[in-house]
Amino acid sequence: MAKNPELSIVMPCLNEEETLAICIEKANAFFETHKVEGEIIISDNGSTDKSIEIAQSLNATVVHAKQKGYGNALKTGIEAANGEFIIMGDADDSYDFSNLMPYLDQLRKGFDLVMGNRFKGGIEDNAMPFLHKYLGNPVLSFIGRLFFKIKIGDFHCGLRGFSKSAYNRMNLKTTGMEFASEMVVKSKLNGLSITEVPTTLKKDGRSRKPHLKTWSDGWRHLRFLMLYAPNWVFLYPGILLVLIGLILGVFLLANPLKFEGITLDVHTLLYASAFLLVGVQFLIFYGLTKVFAVENELLPKSNRYNKLFHIINLERGLILGFVLLLIGLFLSLESLSVWRDQNFGNLDVRSTLRLVIPAITCLQLGIQTILFSFFFSILGLKK
Repeated sequence: MAKNPELSIVMPCLNEEETLAICIEKANAFFETHKVEGEIIISDNGSTDKSIEIAQSLNATVVHAKQKGYGNALKTGIEAANGEFIIMGDADDSYDFSNLMPYLDQLRKGFDLVMGNRFKGGIEDNAMPFLHKYLGNPVLSFIGRLFFKIKIGDFHCGLRGFSKSAYNRMNLKTTGMEFASEMVVKSKLNGLSITEVPTTLKKDGRSRKPHLKTWSDGWRHLRFLMLYAPNWVFLYPGILLVLIGLILGVFLLANPLKFEGITLDVHTLLYASAFLLVGVQFLIFYGLTKVFAVENELLPKSNRYNKLFHIINLERGLILGFVLLLIGLFLSLESLSVWRDQNFGNLDVRSTLRLVIPAITCLQLGIQTILFSFFFSILGLKK
């Protein structure tokens, strides 16, 4: 029985006839120099040039991705790989496949994901567009570190290594350029060990334009990071808005606030109510997004997630919602009583709105809570 190779090198390929042979030859030289049992997988994504013939002539294994997309090409290649470890890299000769030992060393030490860091290893002149080097990569990498607490400096380096078992645990879903971000994020969310090694990036050897599209692919990465970080998109803004609305509203319910010639009265109370309502909407979207993402295996389950269903359920939500409705109804009747005492004539707006605004707020919160409870329970039916 043939022994599986230790390392599989996977290269996505779409019309790379100018550089593919160089990359394969460097990878083969690495295997020979360092006595590594390895294989080279070329994952073709619909090439119309001589890329396939070149790969086959150099004894590389060629597989064909059925659907277009950087992520699809990589998944097809990775799933076809037989190695215990996998190193993926672009076939444009921007990365040196003859210098992979730093990656393999870290994989042998037990790290699940080994990222390259081009900012530590060096970026040659004209190897990376100005916007990518000074805006796109630094900003997206900073957001990734902030949202997910991942201590790496280059989220989007195309040269990276991982174990096949770690890849299976990542459960990657995306099909485009954001596949690179998903791999890092899913590694962190699934508790995999991550490290990085300095990597040199040189100008690629192609005469055509790169497949990467600055703005659209940058947005795909940013969109992915936001969708996988409901805490930052929904939870934290929601908590902030709720606190502002509650604190400001409580002070204004009793009397106007006056300081340095400025008076905050019922008009500000109305804004405080809006802050509270919008904040609760943010929290509702956080809960619904979290359940949807976990139940559809976009995010891993956690102990905190399981506790969520012990705290929040349909019955408690309905009780809270109806209590809020009753409070709103009570305040509405009090407001009506005040109006009746005035023979349904003109009212002191600053006085009555201190009853009307909380009444409407509670009625709206009650309805939102009831609807959220039903929808939350429906999304969690799998559980």
